[in-house]
Amino acid sequence: MLAQELSLACHGAQLLPGIATPLLTDLLDLADRIPGGRAGTRIVGDPVATRLLVPDGIIGSAAAVLAGRPVKPVRAILFDKSDATNWALGWHQDRTIAVRARFETPAYGPWTVKQGLPHVEPPFEVIERMVTVRIHLDPVDASNAPLLVALSSHRRGRIAVERIAETVERSAVFACLADRGDVWAYATPILHASDAAAPGKRRRVLQVDYAAGELPGGLAWLGV
Repeated sequence: MLAQELSLACHGAQLLPGIATPLLTDLLDLADRIPGGRAGTRIVGDPVATRLLVPDGIIGSAAAVLAGRPVKPVRAILFDKSDATNWALGWHQDRTIAVRARFETPAYGPWTVKQGLPHVEPPFEVIERMVTVRIHLDPVDASNAPLLVALSSHRRGRIAVERIAETVERSAVFACLADRGDVWAYATPILHASDAAAPGKRRRVLQVDYAAGELPGGLAWLGV
């Protein structure tokens, strides 16, 4: 299957070729200002990120079309794989959201803290209404740690950890190759993974979660 044949609704992933190209200068400047040395750096309160990711901007508008509703950015993470910081990520579902502060709320939990920021697992229908975009700042070929997705696994609801391997084996796995400026969008619940990058490679991706609506019980999306 070719990348252009995939759709978010059917397969859970969709390529938006080149749509971030007009933003690359600002995005690369943003990436250069963020300290390295960790697997992923959460971006909060940065005025450049806020401007580039607004709901009516290039990326936000595309996310809204894919989601079928107005959405806003609720979490942004820069992933920077290189010889200095390299890692592999096993198959998993994204199940937590970032919030501004902890408020005990029925059906929300367990809680975790990542880079000093509170995260919580919400009811899974919250995750199912979200769209995640990955903005590629470097070319990604098969050796440069492309995102791997288990196509259509976003339709299976919350998948128990012990069933993830079986679900991947029964799914078509697709490697999301990209050029600089491409954006891959995926349904946030899709099963996904990535390998470590090959020596001498660098792979920077700005990953942004978009969501609609507000949270209950005093909870508020972290935002960007």
